[in-house]
Amino acid sequence: MTPERLGLLWGVTVFAGAAARLLAALSGLSGVVLLLSSGLLIGRSGLGWVEPLDLGPGLGTVVGLLVSLVLFDGGMNLRFPDDTIKATVQRIAVLRLLISLGGGLLAAHWLAGLNWQVAAVFSAIVLATGPPVVTPLVRQIRLAPPLGDVLEAEGLVLEPIGAVLALLLLELVLGNLHGWRELLLGLLSRLGGGVLIGASVGFLLSEILRRLKPEQSSGLPLQLSLGLLFLMYGVSEWLLPESALPASVAAGIVVGRRPGSHTPELEGLIQELAQLAITMLFPLLAADVSWAELSPLGWGGILCVLALMVVVRPIAVGLATVGLPLNIQQRLFLGWLAPRGIVTAAVASLFSIRLEQAGIIGAGRLQGLVFLTILITVGLQGLTAQPLAKALGLTSSETDQEPSADAATEPG
Repeated sequence: MTPERLGLLWGVTVFAGAAARLLAALSGLSGVVLLLSSGLLIGRSGLGWVEPLDLGPGLGTVVGLLVSLVLFDGGMNLRFPDDTIKATVQRIAVLRLLISLGGGLLAAHWLAGLNWQVAAVFSAIVLATGPPVVTPLVRQIRLAPPLGDVLEAEGLVLEPIGAVLALLLLELVLGNLHGWRELLLGLLSRLGGGVLIGASVGFLLSEILRRLKPEQSSGLPLQLSLGLLFLMYGVSEWLLPESALPASVAAGIVVGRRPGSHTPELEGLIQELAQLAITMLFPLLAADVSWAELSPLGWGGILCVLALMVVVRPIAVGLATVGLPLNIQQRLFLGWLAPRGIVTAAVASLFSIRLEQAGIIGAGRLQGLVFLTILITVGLQGLTAQPLAKALGLTSSETDQEPSADAATEPG
């Protein structure tokens, strides 16, 4: 690829993302849906101006670095105000890991027509909700606590787990792993190793930031944070592939829990950069999807996604919240809202390329089904979340007037 062509690719991608953001701000429509639509427009499904595969091996690196920034931002802002949220997130994480993997596998095979191997990879990829999608949605509808905290924490916990598990299932499909024992050991080592690396880097970064004097801080906290984050990404991927995802979350959590005088300003800057990363990533990844991959899915693909939304998710949430001080309205809302996000799109794009290179049948359908899942979940749930929250009395203005709703969220 020539330098001129590379510059045009990035210029068109970033401009398309910025235009989608502007349209979302002016119209009130879902920003993520418009970002994905802009990628479909400029990519293989539309005008053909952007071909992500032209980036070659650099595509995976660029996507990985930007995703690590998004997850680091999520970790910095992760909060567990009370034990109710911790218990709810832990239960949802465990039960969704079991129920969603099984339900996603069956739905993808029986309804969408994927073979068992590719269906297993799909179920792991779409395991988690997307915090970059959930967070602005929660703020837009003014969702009363603790639901917003639960939804954001759930995504941050499950996204690294789903990505690592998907990678190991991919390696199993490609024949690089032999048996479930190796898969389980690989999952534990990557998650544990990633958390250890991330916590260590987060502690080091927070110590450095705490020792910086105000007169030394002109731009330095952000530069140090990005430098250590990207170095951590490279080292983690070199030692344990895909461990950079849990490492990024862990590093963000540690830095967020050990605040210094520079932390508020740093959080704002990291959040702005994370939003820029999302603006670049969604159009870039959606540009790789073609209608030829979406159209063969037909009604089977749509039914597969709907099964995940109205059967698998509600069952997992219903079982996870048994015995917790959440009322029926809160459980219904948790069972409905589960939009997939940027990590799901990134993993699907990269894995689809590897499966295609290995000659695995159904690789293109995998990417198409994942993006269909993102479009349907973000579109339907993004449009219905606010009316549903109001109807159930779960917005901040309404719960302020109804003490009983707040009382239901207190630990029992």
